[in-house]
Amino acid sequence: MSGFSGDWLSAREPADLRARNAAVREAFLDHLEARARKKGDALVILDLGAGTGATMRALHPHLRFATSWRLAEHDPALMALAREMAERDGLAAEIVAADLAPGLPAELLSGIDAVTTSAFLDLVSAGWIDGLAETLAGRGLPFLAMLTYDGRQSLEPAHPFDETVRGGMLAHQGSDKGFGPALGPKAHAHAAAAFRKAGLHVEEGAADWEALAGESAFQTMLVEGWAQAARETGADAADVEAWLSLRLEQIRSGELVTRVGHFDLAALPAS
Repeated sequence: MSGFSGDWLSAREPADLRARNAAVREAFLDHLEARARKKGDALVILDLGAGTGATMRALHPHLRFATSWRLAEHDPALMALAREMAERDGLAAEIVAADLAPGLPAELLSGIDAVTTSAFLDLVSAGWIDGLAETLAGRGLPFLAMLTYDGRQSLEPAHPFDETVRGGMLAHQGSDKGFGPALGPKAHAHAAAAFRKAGLHVEEGAADWEALAGESAFQTMLVEGWAQAARETGADAADVEAWLSLRLEQIRSGELVTRVGHFDLAALPAS
């Protein structure tokens, strides 16, 4: 699976950083700190669908123990950016090509102490998440999934056509992204239930985006993506264009604030 540009991932990263849930992150890192003391060596963290390495960059300032990273990504362009940015930031990262569509390859987990991902679970199927939960629980590996879209989105000032656009986005989210029919906004709840069923303790909390009025590049990409989803799912083309034209003008004049609902989840083994 690919299709996310480096420009989009770069534009969204400030909103991602603000949104990530600190309580869920700290529950995960507390567990890893205890694991690091027991191991007596650096932990190796695997990040799934790593893109340019945003999860690694987001967690790095909060780590209280030595780590190295294995970044699993399928898109060669994003892999090259991830390697360049890790070198720029002095972060220890192995960038590996991985097709995750069939499931989590066993070889990716060799030597791994924990698994993370960001903005990924809403792209995959129920069966994919169930398999992930069973695999990680069987190996006793802690898991942190951040920024899973939950279907909430709003714009300020509001417009009557917003709900039609949101409906188009929800329909688009359920399409196959290469992993079978995507769970989209149902992914977080499904993952929480799957990891609990597999015997892991789950911590969860909201991690909502708020794109600020000055973040014009990010907001432009966001509303253009929403408009495209509305077109593709049958909304009236003229109504979509009128809505998009208004929203782009509001972005240019610094009037628009957009909010998108996400959840973070940590799934932790007993020890």
